[in-house]
Amino acid sequence: MAELLKPAAWRCGRFYFDWQKNPAPVVMGILNITPNSFSDGGQFIDPHKALDHAFQMIDDGAQIIDLGGESTKPGVTPTSAQEEQDRVLPILEKLQTAGVALSIDTYKAQTMQFALAIGVDILNDIQGFQTHLKLSLAASSKDVGLCVMHMQNQPQNMQIEPHYDDVIGEINQFLRGKVTHLSDHGIASERIAIDPGFGFGKSSEHNLCLLHRLGQIDRSGNALLVGLSRKKTLAKILGSLTADRTIASVAAALLAVERGANVLRVHDVKSTVEAVKVWTAMHLEGLDTTQTKIS
Repeated sequence: MAELLKPAAWRCGRFYFDWQKNPAPVVMGILNITPNSFSDGGQFIDPHKALDHAFQMIDDGAQIIDLGGESTKPGVTPTSAQEEQDRVLPILEKLQTAGVALSIDTYKAQTMQFALAIGVDILNDIQGFQTHLKLSLAASSKDVGLCVMHMQNQPQNMQIEPHYDDVIGEINQFLRGKVTHLSDHGIASERIAIDPGFGFGKSSEHNLCLLHRLGQIDRSGNALLVGLSRKKTLAKILGSLTADRTIASVAAALLAVERGANVLRVHDVKSTVEAVKVWTAMHLEGLDTTQTKIS
């Protein structure tokens, strides 16, 4: 197996996350501007509510806001590019001076292009920049961060009996191939974060195996982004699909951090940020907890 190198940094447009200077994980707040997302669909479709929620997440400690205008839950009908843009681009523009990195969660090249023109810091593509146009946009935007995710099949059919012979090995092979392809087109490694894609073409058993063995994901110096927030797997563990998944999500996030996650993509920012602060206080190298006083 390749050496699982820890990342030094992730360059994201106007921002630079340097884990050598500050090893604490970064919290990315999810802003779903959609009527049908699996957890909060419809809550922030109104632009004023979306903007208020973004600023609340920033106040709660989010360092990245990830804007999405199309649900990718299993079986969902795709959204048109125009509708997606009408939802996310005005909010993206209004958040330009918010003081945090701004990410666009889209697989549509035209939406990426408009977002880059406004000033987005991160392109988060669940399809991994597989088309020539998206690859060109990524390569020509010299400092913008990229997030490459593993997904088996497509949202419309990804949860129909997903199968792996070796879930970790196959995810590693996929992600390394994507990163190599981007690097071959002149994209610096420090711009690329990888996401193993919890819940995207994976059963609950696959997700739990992936979390347990997350430290075996071959990062080769890339930042590791994890999105476990409110996933159906957590509801199954709790024994109820209608259960509040906040505490379970925070617990899963900390387990991911223990296994090397650098960026946590979450709905519940405040709870996650507080938990991360405690984890960081207990794990910073050289911290003597017997001598530390907190006033």
